[in-house]
Amino acid sequence: MFHCWSSAHYTLPLPLGHRFPIEKYALLRDAVLAEGIVPPERMHDPERASRKALLRVHTASYVDRFTDGRLDETEIRRLGFPWSPQLVERSYRAVGGTLGAARAALDHGVAMNLAGGTHHAFPDHGEGFCVFNDVAVAIRTLLDERAIARAAVVDLDVHQGNGTHAIFAGDERVFTFSMHGERNYPYRDAPALPDAGGSRRYGLRVPGTRDVDLPEGCGDDEYLDALAAELPRVLSAARPDLVVYLAGADPHEGDRLGRMKLTFDGLARRDAFVLESCRDVGIPVAITIAGGYGRAIGDTVRIHATTARIAAGFVG
Repeated sequence: MFHCWSSAHYTLPLPLGHRFPIEKYALLRDAVLAEGIVPPERMHDPERASRKALLRVHTASYVDRFTDGRLDETEIRRLGFPWSPQLVERSYRAVGGTLGAARAALDHGVAMNLAGGTHHAFPDHGEGFCVFNDVAVAIRTLLDERAIARAAVVDLDVHQGNGTHAIFAGDERVFTFSMHGERNYPYRDAPALPDAGGSRRYGLRVPGTRDVDLPEGCGDDEYLDALAAELPRVLSAARPDLVVYLAGADPHEGDRLGRMKLTFDGLARRDAFVLESCRDVGIPVAITIAGGYGRAIGDTVRIHATTARIAAGFVG
């Protein structure tokens, strides 16, 4: 059975004109339910992540200063959101949703958080609309609990997953794969780790286990050919007990920030290929939605809902 996680807390008030499409989370939940992709009893309200879980990835100073509203102006600006108690609740719940989906994926094969994929969050800071790294917290929790021995991150958001890469640098249990725009955020290469993972330098690229840069204007055929060449090798090398898949909507041709030209059909084929590739070698998949900044928010919601619909078809 296919299970999803979503919360009313995923949506919060933002200043008028803010460029982050916060409404997409409620619209996506409504679409998934309205289309019958999951029944209401399998649309779960995520638990609030515990401080203990967050500290598996993030520093105590960062977690506590964010939670208590003590970040400085520069940190808040780099985060991309104004601080509020609602942002705190949203951030804790989004991590809980990904952890819930990861646990369910181990039981059912595929599960999805209708949020998450906040891959620009580092141990000691957030950036690029990412507060806590839900993907890393979920993986670290399952590793610590010995529910899994190895994991892979398949990051197909249009932006490189720099925070996730920094967190897992040197950890041979976790394979990080990111396929992204070569000229998109984050723009600059980071200095050698561990410095990049432990200091508050912002907007820097951090090498993952496997990075694939794609050109601006990349369309369906070029993108899918690259994915077909890379993903089987990633899964073979990683030998994961779990894949966490960041199914970003931002490679779409209508995205404000993506700079790529994938169509709705191309993104659907991408999702199906990832899930088929994992199913064929018996690897469970937890899905997060990651980025999506369509000029029309309905396009972004459509892409995310299609991911959910395709995923539901892989669960008996």
